[in-house]
Amino acid sequence: MSSLILHDHKPIPLDKDGYLRNLEDWSEEVAAKLAETANIDLTPAHWEVISALRAFYAAHELSPAMRPLVKLVTRELGADKGRSIYLMKLFPGNPALVASKIAGLPRPTNCF
Repeated sequence: MSSLILHDHKPIPLDKDGYLRNLEDWSEEVAAKLAETANIDLTPAHWEVISALRAFYAAHELSPAMRPLVKLVTRELGADKGRSIYLMKLFPGNPALVASKIAGLPRPTNCF
């Protein structure tokens, strides 16, 4: 088990894939630290997606895989942002995995 260390030296436990063990440990500071481990500097565009993801999870208790994430972002933030290429620029690699991790959500079940 690994952990993320916050500025107050409080350890936040992570699972073997770097996701929060306890969803209630999430905060904006935790998100910034998780993003830092992925070499991402969070911008307002990142926070829009993170907020949409967290609201979706609160309503459905589900972290969306890539295709549902694109649909979610299209519905919540507009067609110009609801594109895979846009999300890949914000969250390189697999946007559904990376964004869910930073948003403090569980790993999407249909993502590899």
